[in-house]
Amino acid sequence: MTTAIETMDLTRRFGPRTAVDGVSMVVPRRCIYGFLGRNGAGKTTTIKLLLGLLRADAGDARIDGIHVSRNRLAAARRVGALLEAQGFYGHLSGRGNLDLSRRLLGLPATEVERVLELVELRPYADRRVAGYSLGMRQRLGLARAMLGAPPVLILDEPTNGLDPEGIADMRNFLRSLPERTGATVLVSSHLLGEIEQTATHVGILSHGRLVLQGALEDLKAGMPRELEVGTDAPEHACTVARAHGFAAEPGKGGLVVSVRAGEDIHRASAALNRVLCVSGVPVHGLAPRQPGLEALYQRAARATAC
Repeated sequence: MTTAIETMDLTRRFGPRTAVDGVSMVVPRRCIYGFLGRNGAGKTTTIKLLLGLLRADAGDARIDGIHVSRNRLAAARRVGALLEAQGFYGHLSGRGNLDLSRRLLGLPATEVERVLELVELRPYADRRVAGYSLGMRQRLGLARAMLGAPPVLILDEPTNGLDPEGIADMRNFLRSLPERTGATVLVSSHLLGEIEQTATHVGILSHGRLVLQGALEDLKAGMPRELEVGTDAPEHACTVARAHGFAAEPGKGGLVVSVRAGEDIHRASAALNRVLCVSGVPVHGLAPRQPGLEALYQRAARATAC
């Protein structure tokens, strides 16, 4: 079996509103899957369906090969989750909170020390959680999610509220998890820049529908190639470029031109530069632009709108 999470036409309605609309998601084993979408897109509802906290109106999900609809308890035992509502006891220490959780799960006491070491909280484990910073609370939540070494981790907005240093620490930690623990990690977020630096695979949710998914590098490779032109006269440049058959749009500080499939990007760059200069357009920069996650996201959003 090569998939850690799979959904088949997963659907959930709240009255007349369809929050999750026929989602078929495939999350390969030992990947970091960035689950993207604006607030209200249906990400948290999908996660609750995966965790068995909500029942689907149609479709089903499998966690590590176990059907959630047929055996919610067995599926839940294969997942560690970090949700926004962490529910720690502030008067207890970090170690005390973890010890309560491991007792409920019927795990040996050694599990607490193992996860504290993983999240690098052992020096602070005996402090009361009420005195923890937000970043330390997030790490404690991760430690609790990893009790029992579940093969799947589901993390809902793990960088919410963190300062830049905390975000960078969380990013580095998440990137290391598949190699260090063998776990598959699904990270829900609306921060495209963070997911681009962390995830190996992405799925984009819009209005409850999964509009794009796959390996991030493959998706980026399939994007149209673009040239970025630096100019102080973007509107004039756009008019000139279009008049000469280039697919051009005004961009930040200049112009963005799409290169046709099969066309040599260096020839296109030289031809574009020539027509702009001959037409009196001041060009102070021209270079290929690497497609990124933001471009993928915007393309998916445009396709949904159409």
